[in-house]
Amino acid sequence: MRGETLPIDHFARIYAARPDPWSYATSPYEQAKYAATLAALPRPRYARAFEVGCAEGVFTAMLAGRCATLLAAEPVARARAEARRRNADKSWVSVASHFVPRDWPEGNFDLVVVSEVIDYLGEADVEALSRKVCASLVGGGDVLLVHWVGKKTGPSSGCEASDRFIAVASGHLDVLHASRNGDYRMDVLRRL
Repeated sequence: MRGETLPIDHFARIYAARPDPWSYATSPYEQAKYAATLAALPRPRYARAFEVGCAEGVFTAMLAGRCATLLAAEPVARARAEARRRNADKSWVSVASHFVPRDWPEGNFDLVVVSEVIDYLGEADVEALSRKVCASLVGGGDVLLVHWVGKKTGPSSGCEASDRFIAVASGHLDVLHASRNGDYRMDVLRRL
């Protein structure tokens, strides 16, 4: 895995061209993946969750029903504004401008969701993300990684980045569940 993390400007240009560039709100593929993602969560409820890279907040709105408090991070202003609008009726959901792993929130979480994000990060940032997730998870807390298995614009594939994340977390996180299909992989890990 080589290369640098793609800059925020890259994603800002994508959102400037199309408000929902990956069709998160309308794609049957995305809706099926979201349902599978929620089904993979080992617990019915989480006290404090963190969603990395929430985009327009489509999955955030679904995940919110499983969380007492949910912090969703999105560094692109246009996408963040849409995520806030989409989740405005959920007082327990906040959307912040964190650009991880550089801008990591304070506090501890019992769930961290990293979906369709780490394959845009360079190797050093994937490793830093893994260490920050491990450090901020409470004992018994869960991490959910979901990434497309094909190659897209970024320094690595979803498989390469996920493997790197899991390798760095070794000794801190146990893999509870790992599944692959023709489109994406899903890994559920738990803090020791």
